[in-house]
Amino acid sequence: MSYAFVTSKEEFPTSSISLSARLRGAVHSVVQPSCVRTNQNTGLIRLIACLTMFIDHAGKMLFPQYPVMRLIGRLAFPLFAYGIAVGAVCTRNPMRYLSRVVLLALISQPLYALGLAHENSAMYAVSFLESPLRAAFTFYIQSWQTPSILLSLSLGLGILISLRQKRLILALGLYVLCERFSSFLDYGVEGVRLMLLFYFLLEHPLLCLLATCSYLIHWAAQGSGYVFFGMNFGMRIYALPAVILACLPMKRGFRLPQWFTYGFYPAHLALLAVLSRL
Repeated sequence: MSYAFVTSKEEFPTSSISLSARLRGAVHSVVQPSCVRTNQNTGLIRLIACLTMFIDHAGKMLFPQYPVMRLIGRLAFPLFAYGIAVGAVCTRNPMRYLSRVVLLALISQPLYALGLAHENSAMYAVSFLESPLRAAFTFYIQSWQTPSILLSLSLGLGILISLRQKRLILALGLYVLCERFSSFLDYGVEGVRLMLLFYFLLEHPLLCLLATCSYLIHWAAQGSGYVFFGMNFGMRIYALPAVILACLPMKRGFRLPQWFTYGFYPAHLALLAVLSRL
């Protein structure tokens, strides 16, 4: 503030100015976070997310007799959602980051259908022997009847980057799209909301912990089958430790090559597609 506009200390009390500045700073840190004060050890986060995802998918396709593997797998999505929120804030090139995630979604989709038994009869409507190119095109397009988690992550990232760039109309439009087609998305619009919560509260670890844990508990309460403290929850309640880990104010430590995260997803799907058919 220029001193030319200040006539006396009584007219503009210092305490009022500092309180107003703190309030504006707090609001700005929520609407447009500029740093991460929650878990900065994103290498560890990504490694745990990939391993628990693989355990989950292996439990579904190879070891259905061990349901505990599916429970362990509930840890994966919140960690991926957190990674998307951190990436949206920290990336130097938001559009390049978004294009990589979208490209990975496009490449991985048919592997997702094959690796996790999401095939449908329309995928094989055209014979590969009679018309290989048309059959491959039909196979690919019809595999999108059940999209992978990467579509949800791509849309969530698109919303966060739009918020970062102050393109609020675009962010709102993408969110309405997620709301409208929630049943089509893996984890639905609820998963997108979790990304938004992480993003808004990256500078506030304690508030992030309280808000995301409360949200996850509410989300899990919509399911059933697992009783804790006299309340019935769905299996998503087992994702709670992942949310807690994401909110812990840990410093950078474990480093994971960027190619590992991007390569692991299609690679593990291809592996499951082969092993489940042996």
